[in-house]
Amino acid sequence: DPCRNFHCKRGRTCHMDQQGKPSCICQDPAACPPTKDYEHVCGTDNKTYDGVCQLFGTKCQLEGTKMGHQLHLDYMGSCKYIPHCTDYEVNQFPLRMRDWLKNILVQYYESDLDSSGFLTEKQRNKVKKIYQNDKRLAAGNHTVELLLHDFEKNYHMYVYPVHWQFHQLDQHPVDRLLTPSELASLRASLVPMEHCITRFFHECDGDHDKRIALREWCHCFGIKE
Repeated sequence: DPCRNFHCKRGRTCHMDQQGKPSCICQDPAACPPTKDYEHVCGTDNKTYDGVCQLFGTKCQLEGTKMGHQLHLDYMGSCKYIPHCTDYEVNQFPLRMRDWLKNILVQYYESDLDSSGFLTEKQRNKVKKIYQNDKRLAAGNHTVELLLHDFEKNYHMYVYPVHWQFHQLDQHPVDRLLTPSELASLRASLVPMEHCITRFFHECDGDHDKRIALREWCHCFGIKE
């Protein structure tokens, strides 16, 4: 099958012409496999799509039009009302995000104690001390005052999780810059729970070049140069 190892970008599917040569054509949204309710996604047109296959298939079919250029994945789940992010909320956002990233690494480390797979040996060595010290602050919905106090008192525990998340996202290509498409995987999964994440990423881009450099990323999270 010539299409077996023939790669097409999202929204397109491999098709063989009459000569048996593979090429990429737009995915027919109606031909996408059936999905569950929890696989629904919301597009930037504020329309709910059955899944990413249907969304990107629709975007492909609109290629060359203004609507197609503007259509992207907004967030995971059906479209709903997303409240406006206030100045106060966006200022508090890094506190929760830092704590969340730290907790993710701690959970990965705990899982790797039984069977390795989430973290590399180098990453486990980095997280080990964080894991050992983190027992004093159990995971949960902590007050802003407690999170700020812990960040100031145990600053060193928050540096690596912030760096780790940047490099997890910096993949296409690895250039120490985060593009909107690289941020999309994290942003799309968090928007329904953290409505300030879109504004946060926008304001992280200090020079407004639509890319977030490592220095900009760390500055947003309060990490010192």
